[in-house]
Amino acid sequence: MPEGLIVKALSGYYYVKPDAAAPGESIQCRGRGIFKKKGQTPLVGDRVIYTPTENGEGMVDEILPRETELVRPPVANAKLAVLLFSLKEPDLNLQLLDKFLVHIEHAGLRTLICLTKEDLLDEAAGGQERDLTGRAKELYEKIGYEVIITSSRTGMGTDEVKSRLAGEISVFSGQSGVGKSSLLNAMLPGLSLETSEISMKLGRGRHTTRHVELIELENGGYVADTPGFSQLDFLELGVEELSSCFREFGEFAEGCKFRGCSHLHEPGCKVRQAAEDGDIAQSRYEHYVQFHQEMKEKKRRY
Repeated sequence: MPEGLIVKALSGYYYVKPDAAAPGESIQCRGRGIFKKKGQTPLVGDRVIYTPTENGEGMVDEILPRETELVRPPVANAKLAVLLFSLKEPDLNLQLLDKFLVHIEHAGLRTLICLTKEDLLDEAAGGQERDLTGRAKELYEKIGYEVIITSSRTGMGTDEVKSRLAGEISVFSGQSGVGKSSLLNAMLPGLSLETSEISMKLGRGRHTTRHVELIELENGGYVADTPGFSQLDFLELGVEELSSCFREFGEFAEGCKFRGCSHLHEPGCKVRQAAEDGDIAQSRYEHYVQFHQEMKEKKRRY
């Protein structure tokens, strides 16, 4: 029986690209009723076994085992998360970037941070904005994240990002209005994804992506262009898991006096000490404390 990849899910249909199909080809399929009974839902990114039907469509019979599964956006088998955050319009928001990183660490994906709209940095501002950009890049690279600075307008970093996407499913995510669609359009001339102007009053863009779809690159990669999120909640994450999502805490946490240390107020906490000594960035530790508080408040509410 033929196998394929679900590249789009829309209105109860699954669009399956057969393994031998040419780029852009897919078969419109329904899912078997057994999935509903089992409480399963085929996802974009799923490898499936399907049966062609007489009308040129198909039926999804079986979902093959998943390597990863994201709840929001609902994507299976993604390996790499590309987090896009603009340097200007809207200004770089490190707290929101750290929130996204927590979710990506929890999901077990590798991360590529793209700092977009480099062309908007003002040379006349005494170089301050460029200094901030350099410091942000250095901060996250020191933690162990890969950071690429891009500009869709000038093409800066576009080829570098594209080469990182080869041969696997990647999820593009980040704050709305930061240039996700523009970067994809720059990497894939002729794609013409809808882009949105920034609302200067709100400082953020309108969401231009309405459903999850895999966009195929000619290097064997697929990009899940997903709705832009301006808010994330921590409901699927336990408060005790939070510190493990700050990867630089690990080496210090091993030396904490108490097992299960929250790194907030316990005596002999090596993570807090590292933040005081500058071995952990102050912004990262402050965001950890804020997220911890946010999670505790959410728990009380539910």
